[in-house]
Amino acid sequence: MPTYTLTAFEKNGEKLLDETFEAVNDEEAKKIGEQKLREHHCHDKTHRCVTSSGKLILFHR
Repeated sequence: MPTYTLTAFEKNGEKLLDETFEAVNDEEAKKIGEQKLREHHCHDKTHRCVTSSGKLILFHR
């Protein structure tokens, strides 16, 4: 299964979340990433989710 990395930041650059997880495809990874952001109360913070090859699948600024 592909590996994805989810990161969330404060406006000052402080890293709030940095997790790696596996998903069957990009769509599932996007759903998992959004769920993890809600769980950690980071859905309104700057965040990104990328594949192991660097493809950006989720981004909020």
